Amino acid sequence: MSKSSRFLSLTVLLFSTILLLNGIGKNESAKEIFTHESYKIKAIKLPKNLNLAGERVPIEKNDIKERMDRELLVNTYWQSNGLLLIKRANKYFPILEPLLKKYGLPDDFKFLALAESAFTDETSSAGAAGIWHFMKRTGKEYGLEINSNVDERYHIEKSTKVAAEYLIKSKERFNSWTLAAAAYNAGNYGIHKQLEKQQVNNYYDALLADETERYVFRIIALKEVISNPKKYGFIIENEDLYTFPKTRTVKVDTVISNISLFAKKFGITYKELKIHNPWLRENKLNNASRKLYEIKIPIK
Repeated sequence: MSKSSRFLSLTVLLFSTILLLNGIGKNESAKEIFTHESYKIKAIKLPKNLNLAGERVPIEKNDIKERMDRELLVNTYWQSNGLLLIKRANKYFPILEPLLKKYGLPDDFKFLALAESAFTDETSSAGAAGIWHFMKRTGKEYGLEINSNVDERYHIEKSTKVAAEYLIKSKERFNSWTLAAAAYNAGNYGIHKQLEKQQVNNYYDALLADETERYVFRIIALKEVISNPKKYGFIIENEDLYTFPKTRTVKVDTVISNISLFAKKFGITYKELKIHNPWLRENKLNNASRKLYEIKIPIK
């Protein structure tokens, strides 16, 4: 083969390779376009029957519609957080529901607890603790034991009773569950002051601090999404949900000098005991007054 023929062959081969690579690049770009087209973020149609404890949300008002839409969008498209809240709700709602019924609080207020704490035992930057996020002062005013050794804000049953008492008093004061929920965030005095100043008696007619304005709408958004997960794109199987294991109760009216050793007597670890009794804040129970406590022991 002559030099000119070899040169021509190499030129043709190089040109063909460039065309091939260019074609592959175009195909990949086309694939990206198809993938992009398959992912759509849709606006949400607000349900007309949104309510809190039977009190309707007036979404026909423009500002109410926008505020409700905001919280529903946030709680729909913050997918990882939404999944976690749905899973935790399955864990805590079966405990809260009979307690709310027992203490005369509408079932919807389980979503207030979820909005407050996301059902974690973390203390807020302001010092609020437990699933109902009580401040120390409020908890003590309502009879909860709160000190470095025992903190009943973390006791689900006792803190729920206190939350019910607080909310029912607020409802009696404002004649509205919606305003009672707002008062849980801003305080009874804070809500009363603004209603009086603005000469209104309805949550949706009042101009409140941004946190309180978002607060009630977030509760309602959580209620809507968690009550209708598939409607908002959350596909969860039963095996994905979180649950509490069954427990039995041990009554104690003495000092426990070492909770780790106490746990071992029941065949569980210190960690397992603390998970079910987060109100025990140290590795001991002082109990100088010989108060009767109930400690949950997981059944294996």
